Amino acid sequence: MCYDCCMSRLSDIRNRSKWSDILEGQPQHAMIAALMTAGACALLISSEGSFWGLSATCWAQWSIALALAHQIIVAVVFRLQLHRNLMTRLFGQADMVVWGAVFFPLLIARPLTIIAVGMADTTPIFVEGTALQMLGALLLIPAIWAMHSTAVYFTFPRALGGDHFRDHYAEMPLVQKGAFKYTSNAMYGVVFLGLWGIAFLFNSWNALIVALFQHAYIWVHMYCTENPDMRWIYRKS
Repeated sequence: MCYDCCMSRLSDIRNRSKWSDILEGQPQHAMIAALMTAGACALLISSEGSFWGLSATCWAQWSIALALAHQIIVAVVFRLQLHRNLMTRLFGQADMVVWGAVFFPLLIARPLTIIAVGMADTTPIFVEGTALQMLGALLLIPAIWAMHSTAVYFTFPRALGGDHFRDHYAEMPLVQKGAFKYTSNAMYGVVFLGLWGIAFLFNSWNALIVALFQHAYIWVHMYCTENPDMRWIYRKS
């Protein structure tokens, strides 16, 4: 997305903001997350298979729980770092290294747990799933391309929320290469198609429900946490 405006220095934001600003959008986040979790769990179907001793529904519940934990932790860290410089106060120049050690394992767990659901699941989306599996393979292509674009052009420090930690990340120009040439939301809009691809490849109903949950929930983060943060960082003085 485009923010054609002057940057607010992080120090200025912290001087101006109030404790109540930390909660902006979070009541909505909590209510939507609760409703989505209840709906996703209600759509899961018990199956006879298992993977590493856990059923598909158990893996699905773990996947949903880890996604919830991931985004709640991100919301807490982003807000406390943006408004109170908490991570830097605690860890100094190692703040982003520590944050990455928390963030990336939870991110990696998202596709891995969907794979585990698919491995355990015996409930198909369609009885004949060949066409669906072909679609799944095709969806992985743009997802991998967008992940490559994120790593090479956007960079992982920026994906970690670097503009919440250092002024110079906010000063960088918008990325307009790779997948970001076609959409400014390549990470949420395109990378997450890979989760659908995994579910389709396994022709797994329960994996599909988790993929749907995870992809919808990342947009909750966008609208309830990231967009308000961007207004603070990039709005006009």
